[in-house]
Amino acid sequence: MMRHPHVWMGLLLWSFFSQAQAAWTMNMTPGATEISHAVFDLHMTIFWICVVIGIIVFGAMFWSMIVHRRSTGQVAAKFHESTTIEILWTVVPFIILVAMAVPATVTMIKMYDTSESDIDIQITGYQWKWHYKYLGQDVEFFSNLATPQEQIHNQAVKGENYLLEVDQPLVLPVGAKVRFLVTAADVIHSWWVPAFSVKRDAIPGFVNEAWTRVDKPGIYRGQCSELCGKDHGFMPIVVDVRTQADYDTWLADRKADAAKLKELTSKEWTLDELKERGDKIYHTTCVACHQAEGQGLPPMFPALKGSPIATGPIEGHLNRVFFGKPGTAMAAFGKQLSEVDIAAVVTYERNAWGNNKGDMITPKDVLALKQAQSK
Repeated sequence: MMRHPHVWMGLLLWSFFSQAQAAWTMNMTPGATEISHAVFDLHMTIFWICVVIGIIVFGAMFWSMIVHRRSTGQVAAKFHESTTIEILWTVVPFIILVAMAVPATVTMIKMYDTSESDIDIQITGYQWKWHYKYLGQDVEFFSNLATPQEQIHNQAVKGENYLLEVDQPLVLPVGAKVRFLVTAADVIHSWWVPAFSVKRDAIPGFVNEAWTRVDKPGIYRGQCSELCGKDHGFMPIVVDVRTQADYDTWLADRKADAAKLKELTSKEWTLDELKERGDKIYHTTCVACHQAEGQGLPPMFPALKGSPIATGPIEGHLNRVFFGKPGTAMAAFGKQLSEVDIAAVVTYERNAWGNNKGDMITPKDVLALKQAQSK
C-alpha cells in the first residue's frame, strides 16, 4: 500500500518534465529573414515595455499594501477629482501606446511591401497539398507529404521530421526578393513558414500577397495553419533555399523535366508502364483517402477495390478522376495532374487489388478530354 502517493506523483511529474523540457522554447526565434528579425525585435521591445509596466504597477501595489497596512495605524487619504492624477493616467498610457505603435507600424509597412520582387510564385492550397507555380518560368509542381504511411500508422519508427517532409520542396535562391501570391482551390488553407515570418490565408477566389528574402541557404519548414479538413496535419511546407548558382541549375532541370513530360504525352505506353507509374502517383496523391489497399474509409471515402467506378466503364472512371464528384470530398484532378499521371493512376486503379480489368487509358485520351473541355 502506497502511504505517500503525492511523493510518487511528484517524482513521476519530475521525471516526465525533465525528459520533455529539452524540446521546450520560451520565446520566438529570430528567424532567417530581415522581416523575421524585425518582428522578433518588435516582439522583444513590446515584451520589455510590458515587463517595466508590470514592475511599476505591482511594485506600487505591494509597496502600498506593506507600508500603508492597517496594523501600522495608517488612515486612508480622502481626495476627489485630482486633476494631476487624471492627466497622468491619460498622458502616460498615450505615450506608451505611441512608443509601441511607431515600430509596429514601420514593421507592418515593410511586411506588406511586395513591390520590386525578383521572383513571383503562385501558391495554391489543395486538400491536402500545395501547388507552386513560378510565374514566367513555365515551371510548376505539387508538393505532397512524403512521410511513409508505415510511420503514420505506427508500423515503423517515426523519422526526425515526421509529417514535415515533402516529395518536392519549394526552391528559392538566397538573397532574392520573392513575392508569394497565395490562394486556394477548394477550402481555406494558410501558408505558414515561421522562420520567414510569413503566414497568409489561402482563400478560394482571393489572392493574398506576401514576400520574403532569405539571408542564408538551408531547409525551412512550416505547415498549413488552418483547419482545412481531416488531413490538415498532413499538409507540410518545405522550402529549400539555395545559392544562386544551385538555384539556376535546379530551375534549368525543372524546365527540362517539363519539356520531357510533354513529350511523354505522345509516347506509346504499355499497360505495365502505366501501372508502374500509376502506383507511385496513387501512393502520393490518393492513398490518404482511399488507403494503400484501395479499401477506402467508408462512407466518406469509398473503397476502390471492386468498386463500380474502378471496375465499370473506363470512360466513367476517367471522368470521375478528371472532374471529381461535386458535393463530396472527391476533388477534380484534371488541373492538378498531368495527362500522363491521370492516365497512369486510372490504369493502376483498374488493375490493382484484384480489379484486374486489363484495360488502360493513355495520355492521348486524357489530352483529348482536356482539349474538348477547353473548346
